[in-house]
Amino acid sequence: MTPQLAARAYGRCAMLKPAWLLMVALLLQGCSELLFYPEPGLPLTPHAADLEYRDVQLRAADGTQLHGWWLPAKPGVIVKGTVLHLHGNGGNLAWHLGGSYWLPEQGYQVLMLDYRGYGLSRGEPDLPAVYGDIEAAFVWLQQAPETHGKPLVVLGQSLGGALAVHYLASHPLQRERVQALVLDGVPANYRQVARNLLGSAWLTWPLQVPLSWMVPEAESAQYAMPQLAGLPVLIFQSIDDQVVPMASGIELYKVTPPPRVLQLTRGAHVETFSQPTWREVMLLYLQDPAGFSGLRRLAETPDKPAVTP
Repeated sequence: MTPQLAARAYGRCAMLKPAWLLMVALLLQGCSELLFYPEPGLPLTPHAADLEYRDVQLRAADGTQLHGWWLPAKPGVIVKGTVLHLHGNGGNLAWHLGGSYWLPEQGYQVLMLDYRGYGLSRGEPDLPAVYGDIEAAFVWLQQAPETHGKPLVVLGQSLGGALAVHYLASHPLQRERVQALVLDGVPANYRQVARNLLGSAWLTWPLQVPLSWMVPEAESAQYAMPQLAGLPVLIFQSIDDQVVPMASGIELYKVTPPPRVLQLTRGAHVETFSQPTWREVMLLYLQDPAGFSGLRRLAETPDKPAVTP
């Protein structure tokens, strides 16, 4: 995948719309639909990143037809495990390929899922229906012969991570199948993120508190996370994130039972895996999820150009 394509993908993956659009939505409706901003269709496929893939058709328990991509491990590479990639709330699969395009070359096969209403998936996204979409992905993975005997990892970016936390907390049998949970730019609390965005624009700043109360909060990750005791969790949180501020990531880490790792990064919201450093951190983590401690000094990371004398 070219850096230009990755940049295009990451640029479409913001957790929420700009503050003024959020304000309009809040005034029109105060429900879980505010969390989802789907884009129908698919402007590109993994072929644009020179990746092998196949289209996957899934069906939720309520009959909704869903679409996903299966990215097999690169030919000739030993398969180390399977990653279920749950993307953020904007766009569709095409704009979130930057989060996992690099994994097949490292021996990890990937299932990318579009929630209902996204891409080629039918229906309209809302809670709790979207949890049924995640359930459909788990059922598909359980039945796929390629996954048998391979560790299963869940990668949740932004809203997708919050959905993953809540789903796994309420589905202990599925949680037992998961070797590790990797979260990238995941908000601890939906309402806090909405308040942060509303406070970033002069038009909505005076109304940030009353309007944020219209955003659903009960299913925020911070309330479900304590129920994941024993599941290794790696939390990537950028200190530069303007959508999910660092304080939110730290709050999520505080309520996460051990074994847990908070890995601070640099860069915009969910741009983590555009940097080879953080890709390497995730790979090292997956070798020993319960024992890995992360990089503690950002100055040691090679994501800055070397200074020539």
